[in-house]
Amino acid sequence: MTWKFECVAGPFTGALGGVAWDGDGVLFSLIDEMTVKKYLPSSGKVADFRLYTGRVNGIAHELSSGIVFACNEGGRRVIQYLPDGSAMVTATRFNGAIHNHPSDLVVDRQSRIWFSDPYHGVPAFGPNVFPALDHASVMRIERDDRRAWVIRRMTFDTKEPRAVLLSPDEKTLYVSEGSTANAAPRELRAYAIRADGTLGKARVFHTFGGDDFGAHRGIEGMCLDSAGNIVACGGWRQSGSGPMIYVFSPEGRVIETHPLPFDAPVRVAFGNQDLAALYVTGGDGCLYAAQDISRRGRPAQT
Repeated sequence: MTWKFECVAGPFTGALGGVAWDGDGVLFSLIDEMTVKKYLPSSGKVADFRLYTGRVNGIAHELSSGIVFACNEGGRRVIQYLPDGSAMVTATRFNGAIHNHPSDLVVDRQSRIWFSDPYHGVPAFGPNVFPALDHASVMRIERDDRRAWVIRRMTFDTKEPRAVLLSPDEKTLYVSEGSTANAAPRELRAYAIRADGTLGKARVFHTFGGDDFGAHRGIEGMCLDSAGNIVACGGWRQSGSGPMIYVFSPEGRVIETHPLPFDAPVRVAFGNQDLAALYVTGGDGCLYAAQDISRRGRPAQT
């Protein structure tokens, strides 16, 4: 059965970014408008959640603390929106250097923040005196023995990591690697998380190719359903099979696909009180929802 998606908020200016369920509403980021909005399914109303966000993309809500973590692409930092309305910066330096442009993130049960850190064509705000790192990796922000935020590099084989996701038992990290900006393949990878917190070698679950119309756009957003399957959005009308929702088993097998009625989907998350609605942010500036779908969602791992 094909899931029916309808626009529930927008269109806004430019492509949307991250999306997350916070318990009673859907948070979604307007990258170009530098705003995070909140959509309330109970009333259909949309309100401002945070203003002047500085090009926030990926967002994640930590259930245990109520903190919303956000990838601030324009400021090259991962920030925290606290329940009291304030905001705080986490770690910004890796080996003394400023990291790249965080794009997507997920928070584990230890409150560690795993984020993709690709390069970005739009310069950061302010004087560009801090060069990009010589690598684009998945990074992890965590507390050290003194409770200070520190950054650790997790992947050493990525060139342009996009979306990140943890398995329900947090023993596997899923990474979407590659973009249409270069000839490198776009892949869905799975990394085993070792007992010491480091990653094993990547298993490639799926590879996106190309045709005479250009490179096929890979995965941009991922979330989990209640069975632990990976629900991913990607594709575009320019080439390949078009914009799509893919459902992968934990072993990487494609078990479902659902075409999308809009182009260039960005992020995806389950929402509503029963977590039976799937929300997708679109490249056309709209927040879309498929209601009461058969494949039920799950809250964030935290």
